[in-house]
Amino acid sequence: MKTYYLILIIAVLAACSSEPEKEIEMPYSKADFDGVIDGKTTRMFKMENENGVVVTLTNYGAKIISVYVPDRKGNFDDVVLGFNSLAEYQQYGASHGAVVGPFANRIANAQFTIDGETYQLPVNNGEASLHSGPDSWYRKVWDYKKNGNEATFSLESPDGEFGFPGNKMVKVTYTLTDDNELKIDYEITSDKTTPINVTNHTYFNLNGEGQGTILDHVLVINADKSTPVIDASMIPTGEIEDIRGTALDFTNPQKIGERIEDDNKQLEYGAGYDFNYVLNKEPGELSFAASAYEPESGRFMEVFTTEPGVQLYTGNHLKGNEIGNRGNAYTKRTGFCLETQHFPDSPNQPNFPSSLVEPGETYKSTTIYKFSVKE
Repeated sequence: MKTYYLILIIAVLAACSSEPEKEIEMPYSKADFDGVIDGKTTRMFKMENENGVVVTLTNYGAKIISVYVPDRKGNFDDVVLGFNSLAEYQQYGASHGAVVGPFANRIANAQFTIDGETYQLPVNNGEASLHSGPDSWYRKVWDYKKNGNEATFSLESPDGEFGFPGNKMVKVTYTLTDDNELKIDYEITSDKTTPINVTNHTYFNLNGEGQGTILDHVLVINADKSTPVIDASMIPTGEIEDIRGTALDFTNPQKIGERIEDDNKQLEYGAGYDFNYVLNKEPGELSFAASAYEPESGRFMEVFTTEPGVQLYTGNHLKGNEIGNRGNAYTKRTGFCLETQHFPDSPNQPNFPSSLVEPGETYKSTTIYKFSVKE
């Protein structure tokens, strides 16, 4: 019996003397995101799962600020291009980490027609409207509700806001699971027929935020086809084109930088990859869309979605005028986006899947970013 108690005491002492698990040190605090915009309070929210994965969010633009995940050695780092304060998110690019809507991507000539009525949108990308204009949902302060590792942001977008018809009720829920999945669920209703195309515009660098370019990331996209663009305006032609065997083909693992400078007219128009891929899937099915692997760290990210397309954007127009969490400038190709969504310019392209939401319908969409490591 004495021996038993001796062993028990030794075990307790050993447990007490073992080093506690290191808490992730973030370069910002909740106070850096406390503020008031348009009379509404802004906040930062933190979620952490049983594996130590940490996600931070803000209700300003319903944005993802950071995602801390381990590499193959167990070292955690932030893999999202973000900023250290609310003020910087106001100063810098509004789309970083944001929920983009009512309509993500481009709409030609910044207008569309429904039942004979033409709707004019803000012009902010040549003659087009990009991401619904310069001040859309990503510059709004959303209402919030947080319960453990689930955060729900909601918004009322009135009829005519940014030129879109209908009083829209918007709800976005982020869930961090113990399988290292960041799940995003969207629900939207409108009392008038309106085009809806929402996405999340997070820039990723799996080697770590501010740690060089993303050109060595190995990418797979589950798509044989894309929607080619007319010219550097990046407006789609309306065609759906087979891309197998071309520089746009990621059906087999390819480094992002392997063919990005190829003599290819589409790549020339986009100054790199900035294209919508037509996913090989059934409509509405939650299935594999894409994956990215960073060989040095071993970090691996998979993307699953119910959406029909995914836009690959390789940060071709990051100019270095935005300073990230680590103090490094975000220059060309230091981050990539995999934006799950409907096709660009859908309201003007009858050949594309319809993005219209009718009164009485609920638009529902789910995207999952799942993180792991490869040895």
